[in-house]
Amino acid sequence: MPGTLTVPSKLTPFHFAAVGIAAHTGKAQLVFDEAAAGTVLALNGSSITDEEEIVHTLAKEGGLSGDSVKTQSFFVLAKNLRTVTAHPEVVAALDSLDDLLAFRTFLVGHTATAADWIVWGSLKGSIKIVGLLKNNQHPHLLRWFTHLDTLKETQAALAEISAAKATKARGNKTAAGFALGLQNAVDGQVVTRFPPEPSGYLHIGHTKAAILNQYFAKMYHGKLIIRFDDTNPSKERTEFEETILEDLRLLDIHGDVVTHTSDHFQTLYDLAIKLLKSGKAYTDDTAQQQMRDERFAGTASAHRDDSVEDNVKRFAEMTTGSKEGLRWCLRAKISVDNPNKALRDPVIYRCNILPHHRTGEKWKVYPTYDFACPVVDSIEGVTHALRTNEYRDRNPQYQWMIDALELRKVNIWDFSRLNFIYTLLSKRKLHQFVDNKLVTGWDDPRFPTVRGIRRRGMTVEALTQFMLSQGPSQAVVSLEWDSIWSLNKKIIDPIAPRHWAVLKNKSVPVIIKGGPAVAEVKAVPKHKKNAEIGEKKTVYSSSILVEQEDAQSFEDNEEVTLMDWGNAIVRSKAIDATGQVTAIEVDLNLEGDFRKTKKKITWLSQSTDAYPLAPVTLIDYDYLITKKKLEENDNVDDFITPVTEFREDAVADANVADLKKGDVIQFERKGYYVYDGEVNGVKEFILIPDGRAASIASKHATPVPAATPVAKAATPAPSTSTMYKVDTIYGEDVKHDVNTSMYKIDSVYKS
Repeated sequence: MPGTLTVPSKLTPFHFAAVGIAAHTGKAQLVFDEAAAGTVLALNGSSITDEEEIVHTLAKEGGLSGDSVKTQSFFVLAKNLRTVTAHPEVVAALDSLDDLLAFRTFLVGHTATAADWIVWGSLKGSIKIVGLLKNNQHPHLLRWFTHLDTLKETQAALAEISAAKATKARGNKTAAGFALGLQNAVDGQVVTRFPPEPSGYLHIGHTKAAILNQYFAKMYHGKLIIRFDDTNPSKERTEFEETILEDLRLLDIHGDVVTHTSDHFQTLYDLAIKLLKSGKAYTDDTAQQQMRDERFAGTASAHRDDSVEDNVKRFAEMTTGSKEGLRWCLRAKISVDNPNKALRDPVIYRCNILPHHRTGEKWKVYPTYDFACPVVDSIEGVTHALRTNEYRDRNPQYQWMIDALELRKVNIWDFSRLNFIYTLLSKRKLHQFVDNKLVTGWDDPRFPTVRGIRRRGMTVEALTQFMLSQGPSQAVVSLEWDSIWSLNKKIIDPIAPRHWAVLKNKSVPVIIKGGPAVAEVKAVPKHKKNAEIGEKKTVYSSSILVEQEDAQSFEDNEEVTLMDWGNAIVRSKAIDATGQVTAIEVDLNLEGDFRKTKKKITWLSQSTDAYPLAPVTLIDYDYLITKKKLEENDNVDDFITPVTEFREDAVADANVADLKKGDVIQFERKGYYVYDGEVNGVKEFILIPDGRAASIASKHATPVPAATPVAKAATPAPSTSTMYKVDTIYGEDVKHDVNTSMYKIDSVYKS
């Protein structure tokens, strides 16, 4: 059994290292106690109060490898960081760490150890240091810090800290974050369930429920049930069951068992009869609109007090699916005028003569969700039903069903529904886009479906961390997409191989004087900060291509840096009548200092038979609708974005030939992309939003000039790039090991 780490949330400085390593190892459950004098680890019968000793102990318990004689020096450094205030001393310490991490992933080993967590905790606890890191003057240290900071267990712990601080004024002792909601939870006995209706594909709104259900099941060493709520033959198909299971696998969610509400149809029917015979239900043929009006007004149905015999007879008629039976429904007899309108005699059974995709024509009556859900939860052993708080008014109804049928109790834990701006989560409206061919299918990258956002480059790690960070929140808000895409960028940046691409219609030929007489091929790292990703081959020649935007910016005799090569001095630039640069000549200047140049340029050797470039298409998307939040009465047709896909032809370095569909890369100075496959010999890459305003803003207001017409679902790109902002991201003092007389490059790999 794990120990307990008790922490007062008001502690200053806060013991982030202890909390971080406790979450990472899972060897201690967090409890926030405002009355506690300090941090206390209760483990194996011992109580430890010193943070350094806590970190050492949890590292040992968690089996963290890599602990060495160097570790203690980092504990000393961490202690100093908590006390030093002089700016030069702080910067000197950060410089030292940055230098160390230039060629290392972690401080003393190949995985995070006690040394990493104690230093991370000291940095995290200093607002000043976190601010310095955001200045990006310590890129290697920032990469390491961000990695630890955005681990899903770290994010969950940080969310728990925030929740504890928000609630500390309301009590002394509070179980941390997510554990707070699972009342009466017993380790090893918790059973959760994720109950999708098989009537469509999972979207991002479902992911929160799915992730939280699996999170709790694992947290308490319990069980997760995937249950298909298949009670409406009009909308449900076996196809959707298969795709939902595929979507869950895309999210790395795996239930311990898969069930169906239809498995329990007979039991549900028998329990409906029980309600009828006990006088707790009645049949009703009131017209739908009249029933709605009566419920709103608190008026009893004319059939509310009919005899048990009549009700049983009519329900039997409903079961046959006869013309007479189709007129009736079954209602629970709860209340006529309860202030909670969900308790005003809800419908619990209705007729449907369409064949069911699993039970065929056996049944003509089907339970509603309000009746089936609590019953099946109880029958299947669910201990905690996780529901969005849109069901909060129906929670008393849920409990009434269980009490009326004398079934086992189930705990309810609710959370806020997830909404995003410019995003449709209505299955009906999503069907409309598919049916009208406004998108290419349910996996279209513009869709908020699980397969759509995964195809656009969203990682499981980012989704999980984001949903866990939202976990206990009850606020119903429409979220911007920036946070989740920013989180996704932090996850892919350290591992995305770097490649280069030049737009075809914006390429400018450059002649390099002093360049190699014959093309040379050298191996360079795919990622300058992560040698483990491997190497790529770069072709060096005297004829290269650069982009028009870069060429336009060159001044006469300006010295620029050709990335992964060296400096060059612009000697001449030919410009046509339209102001476009058509050719450039430069002198190679390998003795130049790249730190003194303002412009670091990506380039490609011109394509030859021996060294061909790869044709690629770069794709970006806009939102499908032009309004941030559609209201209930809005007609979606009035807000469909006319142009939502932008495509640009480019050429890329030949290394992209090794990519597999779904691989994430960065085309440097353009953005992060996910490889989407090959069409007619051309590789297609989808731009992954990075969370910056330019990458998530609606492009609808941007004028789109005439271009080659394409289908509505694949419209042309604007001639001025709205796809990405070109930033200078290089400037690090990093060179590469090659053996040539043309240029000297220091090795990043040490033998």
